[in-house]
Amino acid sequence: MKIEFTKMHGCGNDYIYVDCTKRELPDPGAVSAAMSPRHSSVGSDGLVLICSSDVADYKMRMFNLDGSEGSMCGNAIRCVGKYVCDNKMTAKTELDIETKSGVKHLSLKVGDGKVTEVTVDMGTASTDPAALPMRSPVPMIDAPVNIGGKEYRITAVSMGNPHSVIFCDDPDALDLERTGPTFENFELFPDRVNTEFVRVEGDQSVYMRVWERGSGETYACGTGACAVAVACVLGGICRAGEPIRVRLVGGTLTIVVREDMRVFMTGPATKVYEGVYEYEG
Repeated sequence: MKIEFTKMHGCGNDYIYVDCTKRELPDPGAVSAAMSPRHSSVGSDGLVLICSSDVADYKMRMFNLDGSEGSMCGNAIRCVGKYVCDNKMTAKTELDIETKSGVKHLSLKVGDGKVTEVTVDMGTASTDPAALPMRSPVPMIDAPVNIGGKEYRITAVSMGNPHSVIFCDDPDALDLERTGPTFENFELFPDRVNTEFVRVEGDQSVYMRVWERGSGETYACGTGACAVAVACVLGGICRAGEPIRVRLVGGTLTIVVREDMRVFMTGPATKVYEGVYEYEG
């Protein structure tokens, strides 16, 4: 089967995008696992399907590189907005995209006929253990937890998918290939968890590295950046209602967390190339 695809990224968080509005893609989890390896295939953090929707302008389905289906990806949904606008699938610059985490609203910034930046209404963050889910009777905000024989202080936040945020002095000094899986599979989180390691850099400014469940370390994570901004507001590190600059390995996102914990994310979306993959699944 020949699969026409577009490679795109948001701050280095790269996915393979396939238009499924006219033809469904059989077994997308297996396709993602086949196309994602960096040295023997296309190479990506996973696969994103752009589908028709009965409740929104379009529907996004995203799959991690291990084939598991994710709920939401902030960087990927910006690229979905760029894809449908740049390919003249819509004339709108205000879009609603259906995801497994609900319908998200996008505002597209267009220059010379192409989308350059997207703002996403990411919905309301939650620290409710049931929302993550998390095996705890109470929310965890800067709470001590022993993981892998070492004590960390974590803030657990749901952005439609689960995140554990840890503040530290030097995220770059961490061996995430060793530490990341310990957090991802920690028994506190029955559905696994994404983990962000964060350093405060200045007023309304932080730096983070992220370990994503099902994908490993990625250059950026949109929902992770939102979770970090929420943790900063909850911890009194940053102010609600004002832009928070979240610097990631692959670029910078601007996050606004309102007093009611509704989160807005603004960042770039970039097309890399188009191609055809011969799948032998």
